[in-house]
Order: sequence, then C-alpha cells, then structure tokens
Amino acid sequence: MIARLLPVLLALLLALPPAGRAQEGSDPAMLVADRVWLENRTRVVAEGSVEVVRGETRLRATRVSYDRETERLDFAGPIVLTRGDDQIVLASSAELDRDFRNGLIRSARLVLDRQLQLAAARLDRVDGRYAQLTRATVSSCQVCGNRPPLWQIKARRVIHDREEMQLYFDDARMEVLGVPIFWVPRLRLPDPNQTRATGFLIPSIRRNSQLATGIKVPYFIRIGDHRDLTLTPYLSKKTRTLEWRYRQAFTNGRMEFGGAFSSDDLYTRGGRAYLRGDGQFDLARDFKLDFRIEAVSDDAYLTDYSYSDNDRLESNFIVSRVRRDEYIAAGLAHYHSLRVNEVNSRIPTIIGDLTYERRYFPRLGGEVRISAENHSHLRYSDVPFDGPDADTITDGRDVTRLNLGVTWHNTWTLPLGIRAEGLAGVLADSFRTGQDINLPHSASEISPTASVTLRWPWVRHAASGVTDTVEPVAMVAWTGGDGLLVANDESTRVEFDEGNLLSLSRFPAPDRRERGLRAALGVNWTRLNAEGWDARLTLGSVLRDRQDTNFTRSSGLANTTSDLLIAGQFRNDGGLGLTARGLFSSSLKVNKAEARASWTSDRYDLSASYVWLSADPAEDRPIAVSEWLFNSGFDLNRHLRGRVSGRYDIVADKPISAGLGLLYSNECIDVELSVSRRFTSSTIVTPATDFSFTIGLRGFSAASSGRGVARTCR
Repeated sequence: MIARLLPVLLALLLALPPAGRAQEGSDPAMLVADRVWLENRTRVVAEGSVEVVRGETRLRATRVSYDRETERLDFAGPIVLTRGDDQIVLASSAELDRDFRNGLIRSARLVLDRQLQLAAARLDRVDGRYAQLTRATVSSCQVCGNRPPLWQIKARRVIHDREEMQLYFDDARMEVLGVPIFWVPRLRLPDPNQTRATGFLIPSIRRNSQLATGIKVPYFIRIGDHRDLTLTPYLSKKTRTLEWRYRQAFTNGRMEFGGAFSSDDLYTRGGRAYLRGDGQFDLARDFKLDFRIEAVSDDAYLTDYSYSDNDRLESNFIVSRVRRDEYIAAGLAHYHSLRVNEVNSRIPTIIGDLTYERRYFPRLGGEVRISAENHSHLRYSDVPFDGPDADTITDGRDVTRLNLGVTWHNTWTLPLGIRAEGLAGVLADSFRTGQDINLPHSASEISPTASVTLRWPWVRHAASGVTDTVEPVAMVAWTGGDGLLVANDESTRVEFDEGNLLSLSRFPAPDRRERGLRAALGVNWTRLNAEGWDARLTLGSVLRDRQDTNFTRSSGLANTTSDLLIAGQFRNDGGLGLTARGLFSSSLKVNKAEARASWTSDRYDLSASYVWLSADPAEDRPIAVSEWLFNSGFDLNRHLRGRVSGRYDIVADKPISAGLGLLYSNECIDVELSVSRRFTSSTIVTPATDFSFTIGLRGFSAASSGRGVARTCR
C-alpha cells in the first residue's frame, strides 16, 4: 500500500511551490518510477524506468533525485528528453531546475524535427528558450561507426533559439567526409521547423554557352508574417543580373511580382529587364479581381536567360462574378509578341471584353438564356500596309463588335430511351470597323437559329463485370442570315474535335457563325472493365448544305462534308494512359493529328506526344508541322533519379531542344545536375547550352526537395 502511494506523494511534492513564493499557473510535474524513497526529508530519489512529465516536456532516465531546498533535479542516464514532436535530447547525465527551463546536460545530442542532429560535450538550457551547446557537431547525415558523416559543421559554440527557431554558430568549420572545406567566424541557419526566416537560400552554379559560368545566391527577406522579398544576384564574367520576387498575402487575396535586371555582353544597347506579376482578390458582392502583368525590355531576353518559353506576353485585368444563374466578366488585355514574323503594331494589341450571361426558368418549361458580349481590339499602327496586299488590308485596323443572343433550351426523354434536346433563339451581331478601306465602317445582322439533338444510349452489362455503352448522336441545326462583310481577326484557328462535334458554331469567337442547314452525326463507345481499365472512342462528321469559306482547309470543315473525326482514350490502373485524335479526309489523308502516351508508377513517369498539322497558308503555315516530344523521370536506385526530355522537328529532321538531369538525394543532402540545349535560332536568339549544379543540405528547411531516403550502415 505504501509503495503505491509513494509515486503519488512524490508527484504532489513536486507540484507544490517552494516556500515563500506564490503559486504559479504552470503545470505540475508528474513522476512515475519503479522505486521511490525519501532522504533527509527534503530529498526524493527515484530509480528504475523513471519518467517525469511536465506540460509538453517528457524525460526518461534510470535515476532521478529532487532536492526540495535547492529545487534541483539530478538525472543519471541514459537520458531521453522530448519536448513536443520537434525536439529530442539524448544525454548521459543532467542537472535541471524544477521547471526544466535552466540547467546543464552532459554528453548531449539534440535532434530537431527528427532531421538535424546536434551533438555536444555540454548543453546548457537557459530560460526554457535557449540551448547552448559547447564543442558541438551538427549534421543531418547517417553516422556509421567511426566514419565521418557526409557533411558536418563543427563549432566552438552553437546556440539554439527555440522561439525564433534559429541556430547561431561561433567559430564554425564545414567538413565533407571529415575534410575541412571552409571556416566562418559567425554563422546563422534556420532550424528544420522554420518556414520563413531572413537569410541565404541554396545557391546554384549555372553554365551557359552565351553567359559563361556564373553563380546564383538567393537571399530571402522576411518583411512580415504576410509578405517577403527574395533577391538573387546572378554573376558571371558576361552578366551582372539581379533577380527578384515579392509576395504578399491579404485577407481577401494575394499578389506576387518578380523579374530581373541585367547588364551583359549580349545586348549592347543598355540594360535589360523583365517584369511579371499576378494576383487574385475577392471584391464586394461576390466579384473577383484577377490580374496578370508581363513586360520585357527586348524580345530575346527571356530566351537568353531561360526565364520563359512564351513567345507572346499577356497582361490583363479581369473582374468577374459567377453565380448559379448569372455570369458577369469585364476584362482589359495587352499583348506583346516576341515572334520574329510578327510586328506588334500590326497585330491586335489592346483588347477589351465585357460579357454577361443570365438564365431563367419560365413556367412553360425549359430554360431561357440571355447573353451579351462586347469586344474591341486595337492596333497601334495608323499607316497603310506597304506591300502586295496594300489594296486589301491596312496595318491599323480596329474592330468593335456587339453580340446579343436569346435562346430557349429544353430536353425530353422519348420512347426507347432516346434523349432529345431542343434549342430555338435569335442572335444579333453588330460590328464597327476602323482603318480598313475595304470593309464597311458598320454592319449589323439578326439571325434566327434552331437545333435538335438526339442521343440514344445502349448499355450492356456482362457477367465478367464489363460495361459497354454505345451512344449514337445526331444534331440538325439551322442559322439564318448570309453573314457580314467583317474582318476575321479572331477565328483564324478553328479546332474540330469531340468537344464541339454537337456545337451550334465551331468558331472560337462570334465574329463568325456557322450558317445555313447542317447536321452532325457521330457515335460514342465507352467500355468500363472491372479489372481496372477503361476505353473511349468517338467517331463524327459534319454535313452542310453549302460550303463555308470561313473555314480553312486544314480545319477539316471547309467542304460540305467534313473530315472524319476519330478520337480515343485508354487508361488503366497500372498508370498507362493513351489519348489520340485526328481528322481524316475522304481519301484517308490526315489533315491534323495528335497523340499522347504516359506511363506513371512509383519508380518512373514517362510521357511522349506527337503532333501533325498539314500545310495551310491561311493559318500562316506554309509547310507541314510534324513534331514529337518526350519527358521522363525514373529512379536509377534508392537515391538517384534521372530525367530526360527532348523535342524533335520531323519535317526539318533536326532537334529543337533536349535536356538531361540527375538528382541524388538521401537523408542529409540533395545534389542536382542538369544540362539542356536549345537548337533553334533566329535573328534575335542563337542556340545555347545550359548547365546547372545545385547542392542543398537537408535539415535547415521545413520542406526539403527530393525523397530523402536514408542510407543504411554496413
């Protein structure tokens, strides 16, 4: 009975405040042990599987003694001290006060976030916040026997600030495999639990055939809890560049800006710069603001520094609201082309859009949709085109259009399970054209329209668990009017695929409409297999009473009978996915085709795609395009992962780009080496090769890259 009461008595004893001091609101200490006894009425001794718990701190030892007069705890090891989930201290002996806030720990090893290990001959705890390690060694690498770790930092003193989550080193020496590499008198690094701390980030070495060998050293500046700035100097003998990124979060949104400033030997007309930014904000009455900004000083800058592959820069501001029965959007955009064959003053550069859609559900049934769209695009140029087409086009043509529509939709289920969809409505179009001598200044037209769509799904369930669905589809549509004599600046590229087979108009913008009587016929087949794979196939074609000259030859829709559309997909649980579609003429000539294959597993991910576009001068494609590209990543072993990518021009029979990368990752280090080559050239860019080399030490960031599989000792 007495043996059972002793641990309780000891717990109560430890919980009492010392004489002459008011009781504090801190948690009492609880002790559990195999044997407990009193010495000299003021000293309590516990032995055998001793465990002391106070708040989030838990300590295990073989022997503990507590002196009531000095309020000191003496521990005999081996000792394991844990504080929450992010700190573990291993030691041989310790002397601490009753709150575990101050004291001395001998032969200590501190483990932070189960990643970073700090070993020291002595560890002093101060005010429960600081841990001072004397003659310390810091590493996150696996230590096997007497062999030195892959890397370690030795210091005369290391101070860990638990509140600021920082590590301060005095007289620090970096070693790799036991060999000293460099020495610094003072060093500050974040502990693994730190997510945002001012300081240097992982540097990288870059070798570019145009910019020579350089180094990037990013520096992160924590401005506050909701904003930060990253500055990255990039220095080589041919460039002096400063890259930057600013981020800020608000209660109703976020924004991010970035860019670079350069002075290099490639551009002799002054400095070079680019700017990018984006943001999203919630406004009043459910409206949202989205913006994007892109600007560059010269057309070759982004390619020379591998900042972006974009050949057109877009800046826009969009205010929108989406509700169950309403959509409103207003936007303003600016485009800047980096393409060699495009002059920015001769292409639509400033574009404004205003869109409104609303739907109602009348008592007679169905759904009524009201839509309105106002679009304007402007060109900078006011000078007539000086060339062979000077009598048909001007450089500075500006267009404004207004499109209105009222349509009624309804669906019915007919006998034999046939689904019918009906549409009837009126469309109104009005255009104003400026600076084009061959087009009227204004033109308007009202077009009635109607369509009927039928779907007849057939479903078969097999005893093996296979489900087949065959769905014949047909649509008959009619749109009145003869069309307006207006510019075609928007619907210059038309795609015919399974997504718009049953659409009222397949033009990407309402500056063109499909008119007259037309029909679409197709069939969809789907198979779902219980073994974990599924397949889909779509066949379709469009018939019309008259030829539409607004469609280009390669669109597959130029004739009264369109090309045959064939599209299919396949997917299984093994990670294999296949997608392909193509347009085939009556003689089975391919006008357009694309295919993509991917295979993903725990050890590798492979993807490849192919595209074929027949020659079509109406789409600024004088020769056919035939390209394939691939991208793959695969594990070579537990620590090494490879990456291979490439893009090849089959028509020109030459590569466009290629890349190779290796990433070595274990429990304490990430090493990445990558090589890429751009083979294309133009009047503003030349072929170039990039080498990049990055080394990252694990244990000093909350989100380390790579997989970090721990090595094993042999």
